[in-house]
Amino acid sequence: MPQTYRNYIDRQWVPAQSGATYENRNPADREDLIGLFPQSGAVDVDAAVAAARRAYASWRLVPAPGRAEILYRAAQLFRERKDRFADDMTREMGKVLAETAGDVQEAIDMSYLMAGEGRRLFGQTTPSELRNKFAMSIRQPIGVCGMITAWNFPMAVPSWKILPALICGNTVVFKPAEEAPLTAINFVQTLIDAGLPAGVLNLVMGDGPGAAAPIVEHPDVAVVSFTGSTDTGRRINETCARTFKKVHLEMGGKNVILVMDDARLDLAVEGAVWGGFGTTGQRCTAASRVVVHEAVYDSFVERFVARARQLVVGDGRRDGVQMGPSIHEEQLAKVVEYVDIGRNEGARLVLGGSRLSDGAFAAGCFHEPTIFADVTPTMRIAREEIFGPVVSVIKVRSLDEAIAVANDVAYGLSAAIYTQDINNAFTAMRDVYTGLFYVNAPTIGAEVHLPFGGVKATGNGHREAGIAALDVFSEWKSIYVDFSGRLQRAQMDTEQI
Repeated sequence: MPQTYRNYIDRQWVPAQSGATYENRNPADREDLIGLFPQSGAVDVDAAVAAARRAYASWRLVPAPGRAEILYRAAQLFRERKDRFADDMTREMGKVLAETAGDVQEAIDMSYLMAGEGRRLFGQTTPSELRNKFAMSIRQPIGVCGMITAWNFPMAVPSWKILPALICGNTVVFKPAEEAPLTAINFVQTLIDAGLPAGVLNLVMGDGPGAAAPIVEHPDVAVVSFTGSTDTGRRINETCARTFKKVHLEMGGKNVILVMDDARLDLAVEGAVWGGFGTTGQRCTAASRVVVHEAVYDSFVERFVARARQLVVGDGRRDGVQMGPSIHEEQLAKVVEYVDIGRNEGARLVLGGSRLSDGAFAAGCFHEPTIFADVTPTMRIAREEIFGPVVSVIKVRSLDEAIAVANDVAYGLSAAIYTQDINNAFTAMRDVYTGLFYVNAPTIGAEVHLPFGGVKATGNGHREAGIAALDVFSEWKSIYVDFSGRLQRAQMDTEQI
């Protein structure tokens, strides 16, 4: 019998109150049933929010350095459990072991970073305009935070959200992607083992309508942080706006690599392969567009195709595999659909284009690495997020045209340029409108100590990771202490020297 897992509410592992469960299967081998997980509903969310609300009364008063000690212990436990967690993650969501180990490493790094903030959480002190008056600002926690995360980075993304919220003194209700619940359990169990008190972190599993929507709509949830599709993010934003609930959105991307005529083509090709086919193209930062100067276009396409053809596709837990499966049949069907769209639009298919279904691939959700050349910027495959191993190559005549193409999509998450000309690099850094930018590196590879997020349809102005994450999960309070012993009127009594 498959193992049955439970929600974690108020320091107890409990089934969904309905008793309903759902199956979690390995996308590389759909016959591999990982386990049964709770299909939670509003009543489970209510219990989790109530527990988080009760815990907030005491957790917010724990000194931030004390909260930090728990995160330091968690970092060490994540480090000790890294190999096991990576193996579990690859089994349930497919990306290769080297990548899932990197996913766990991000949780380690974020734990250390946010633990360090426990002895900082800096505000400002500033001179008052009046005599015998002191002025400063401090951060305050907000309350119960609802975290809704994605399956493609099932430990890194929760760490970007949950750890900043905890260090600020908030409590959390966590709804992970239904495709990666085992990794969420590993994450939560590590924080439990590190000493997190009852009710501070609660885990509710299930699908979006059943478990995520009640979190977004709950009147006692003060902050919602979501990573996922732009369409879902838009609905969350509209719901939160009705009650002025604070909301952070990290959504889609249609990211671009610019390859200039002076680029090192060998380096640019390696970047395009890693950016386009890492995590099977299932990253919000994936480089699904490569814009290439006409002077090197033919050479680049030839090298890009040759290098991508060498990629080894298969079960990410096997030695030598470089690209795993799509997450499930629905996503694979979307990839197949977009390949057909590209063909019908007149793009030139130069590599791949088919589902892999024979032999070792028969039980999984595999697709070939796929490259379209001679793509125009108006084609759907050049404008819409596919979230799969499909890359469009676009020819341009100049840097200005490349930048215009880069900006002419709905999204604005990540971009990169390959060039040896410092003037080109700085021009693109300034003029490409994205939240992340790389020079002579692909569009993937963000580090936890800098802000992560995008503009336009990618995000709503907030950032996660780095110190910027604290702004999502805290509110500023300005404090004035007048020790003059008399009434002083700001902006009115400043003429006294």
